[in-house]
Amino acid sequence: MSTAKLVFDIETIGNDFDSLDEISKTHLLKYAEDKEAQEEVKEGTAFYPLTGEVVVIGMLNPDTNQGKILARNEKVSNLPGELEAGISVEQGSEKEILEIFWETARQYDNFISFYGRGFDVPFMMIRSAILGIKPSKNLLANRYLNLQPSNAKHIDLYDQLSFYGAARKNFPLHMWSKVFGIESPKEGGVTGDNVTALYKEGKVLDIAKYNLRDLRSTAELYRKWAEYLNF
Repeated sequence: MSTAKLVFDIETIGNDFDSLDEISKTHLLKYAEDKEAQEEVKEGTAFYPLTGEVVVIGMLNPDTNQGKILARNEKVSNLPGELEAGISVEQGSEKEILEIFWETARQYDNFISFYGRGFDVPFMMIRSAILGIKPSKNLLANRYLNLQPSNAKHIDLYDQLSFYGAARKNFPLHMWSKVFGIESPKEGGVTGDNVTALYKEGKVLDIAKYNLRDLRSTAELYRKWAEYLNF
């Protein structure tokens, strides 16, 4: 069994709400009771794999600080080969970057995310299926670490830091980072809400840099959890 670890994170964009068929639009707006709620729905298509797409996938080995950013190339073709020392960049279509992720995942048995069970993994698995790709690992096999398969341990820090929901309230990565003295990925001036607009403007490099900050923060938070809260 490999002890190598892989921190991962994705960035997604939403399809234009008006491009959806009428039945789909009606379903999405079903519980939006006022104009503000309707606008929120229309702007939230990036949150769902049926109305959104993957544009960046980040991977980082927290032990070596080596990693890779996989970026969609439909909007830009001149990304650098490296974001920084040890962090390479590969470009491709959504299908191609998902294929690279799952092929890379074969080499690892331990995966680390923040809210990966609630967002990243379901999104990638559904998008992969839609694009005709078979995921190489089932990172949703079981919520509890002691019941997960040995070749696909998924440490979702969102789950771990709330003790599987036992805590009264959970918090976003930004707040966990701040309280543990870790640089928050939001401090770079970009949040997940900006990704769709940035992608439309061709600012894929900004998205890639934001994704790397997410990876770094998650890796640092993992180290805190592993040292003090992993029993």
